[in-house]
Amino acid sequence: MTESLEEFRARAQSWLAENMPQVDPEHPPNYDIDTLEAWARARELQGRLHAGGFAGICFPQEYGGLGLPSAYQRAFDEVTAGYELPYPLNVPSLAICSATLLDMGSEEQKRAHISAAVRGDEVLCQLLSEPGAGSDLAGVSTRAERDGDTWILNGAKIWSTAVFAADYGLCLTRTDWTVPKHEGLTMFLIKIDQPGVTVRRIVEINGRSEFCEVFLDNVALPADAVVGELNNGWAVATRQLLHERRAMGGGSEFASGIDEFPDSNRNLDLAALARAAGKSGDSATQTDIGRVAVQWTVHDQLIPFVMAKISHGDLPDAAGSIIRLFVAETEQLSNDLAARIAGPGVVVGGADDSDLELALAHNFLSRQIISIGGGTSEMARNVISERVLQMPREPAADRGVPFNQVTRNRGS
Repeated sequence: MTESLEEFRARAQSWLAENMPQVDPEHPPNYDIDTLEAWARARELQGRLHAGGFAGICFPQEYGGLGLPSAYQRAFDEVTAGYELPYPLNVPSLAICSATLLDMGSEEQKRAHISAAVRGDEVLCQLLSEPGAGSDLAGVSTRAERDGDTWILNGAKIWSTAVFAADYGLCLTRTDWTVPKHEGLTMFLIKIDQPGVTVRRIVEINGRSEFCEVFLDNVALPADAVVGELNNGWAVATRQLLHERRAMGGGSEFASGIDEFPDSNRNLDLAALARAAGKSGDSATQTDIGRVAVQWTVHDQLIPFVMAKISHGDLPDAAGSIIRLFVAETEQLSNDLAARIAGPGVVVGGADDSDLELALAHNFLSRQIISIGGGTSEMARNVISERVLQMPREPAADRGVPFNQVTRNRGS
């Protein structure tokens, strides 16, 4: 690489001005990932980035990327303000699934699927959570059984983001029931539109339907669909969760552009909202607005600090949960304050049902999403305590017990 960081930044700035659509503040682009139109647009824009040489900046060249350090991705991000970008592809396709394949996939899987995702030709999704496992990801019971050179999958997944728009999914299954739950798992790469896969969309309280439930009925997969090693799927899932927490926290080098959580109040002018609500002179409101501003300032400094410490080996990879937790706490603080300032109109609708009130109401209904993605905030605290601070693990009744001897989903 002979191009300096500043040369790269200048070239990116010039290319964006000539090739990417600028955002009209009065009519912002639709990034709602529950619409197929948003995904089709994202694929198109990703294709433009790839054609221009600005896609997959940190993915290796042999897998369709540029093979550049994360500083180049940050430089690109800094000049993208005001341009429409393929944000829906960041999570989970690029920053989570493709990043996981880069770490754990076979050479064939990397060449086929990372490069396709970087081009915008494929969208990858996650098939992890299950109706009967709750937040215990290692407790999955989707069954994968071998039949000669073929694997047959049966089971169900739930709360899987945008499966309806995806081409392939990383699916965690159980392949050995006679060992403790973490030891008998295998990850598969599954084609979404193949026979036996049924996708149903879930309508959420906020009116959206980006989450899906997925049913697997005698889904046949070849042996080379295994990601990582047989019965070592927990290692793949752990890496996948690591990438998800980094992505949710805004620290992934594989995400492109600067985009906040979709329902974020980050760019909301809380002071203007307080003035409009007649609360700008209230000292408690002033203090709360100041606290939110401080939180966002710390947020902006914390992400590069933690990621630099991880890259230099001063913090373990699990420290990505720090930024994931902090972002969730800051988003919820900001969201709750906005709703409190705006008042009852957010709940029951104002006299004119203004766009702002509707947006605040929608965001408030979506406030928990950021504290669930990549595992709950409670789980993030456990990860920080156990894997970063090296504190003792919490006791677990099923630790070391063969999974077929663990009591599951039985009524009284």
